Amino acid sequence: MPELPEVEATRLSFADRIAGAKVLSLHLGKSLRWPLGCATASLLGRNVQAVRRRGKYLLIDLDQGLLLLHLGMSGSLMFSSELAAPGKHDHFEMVTTHGTLRLNDPRRFGAVVYAASEEAPAARKLLDRLGMEPLSDDFSLVRFRAGLKRRKAAIKQVLLAGDVVVGVGNIYASETLFLAGIRPTLSAAKLTRPRVERLHAAIRDVLARALAGGGSTLRNFSSAAGEKGHFQLEAMVYAREGQPCRVCGTTIRCLRQGQRSTFYCAHCQKT
Repeated sequence: MPELPEVEATRLSFADRIAGAKVLSLHLGKSLRWPLGCATASLLGRNVQAVRRRGKYLLIDLDQGLLLLHLGMSGSLMFSSELAAPGKHDHFEMVTTHGTLRLNDPRRFGAVVYAASEEAPAARKLLDRLGMEPLSDDFSLVRFRAGLKRRKAAIKQVLLAGDVVVGVGNIYASETLFLAGIRPTLSAAKLTRPRVERLHAAIRDVLARALAGGGSTLRNFSSAAGEKGHFQLEAMVYAREGQPCRVCGTTIRCLRQGQRSTFYCAHCQKT
């Protein structure tokens, strides 16, 4: 699943290019996770003002309303004036005066939803429960610690939930817990203050480095400019089961948490 670095890399790859464009046409393929929420004809002639991100959602601001776009499990965007004819996995296409924005999503867990404003029910339903943005000043250590103290679940699961801090998906949860030296099965509520401080710093560090690397391309992720990420090449534990830890040489292990694979080093992450 594209996580925060991949979504932000996608935003950066087309936000400036599409800003100021007028919507000329809009086409939908097979149904996505949720309906668009308006007639496609009602969006024609509207102007794109900006593209923002909240968690793993891209917010495309129009002069009237906005589109909330989620890449789901396997989605990716392309933005170009020279796209080929849509394929069977292209399920959303917005043609503008600056180029065509197209969502390719083989598994169709992604979504494009229209909302009249961020205060509209359609937007609030998707955004209201999102936690703090980890790469912004909003990521308060005090609030982070307080949020963890209220959760008895394993810290890996709490990070994935996204209601305390957003965007720390499966890849980066394993990586940040390794950097912080925290066992992924430890209850979030039992983290001591020093551990929370290390985890807070590790989340910022890992996500910033992943973003600088264009995200991670494990299968088919690429930005809207067609560029693949390469952070996976420097992963310390993720997808390295059976290989030696890059720090201590201990064999990297894998366990299942909530149907997701968690990778860790039993030596570097003793507690």
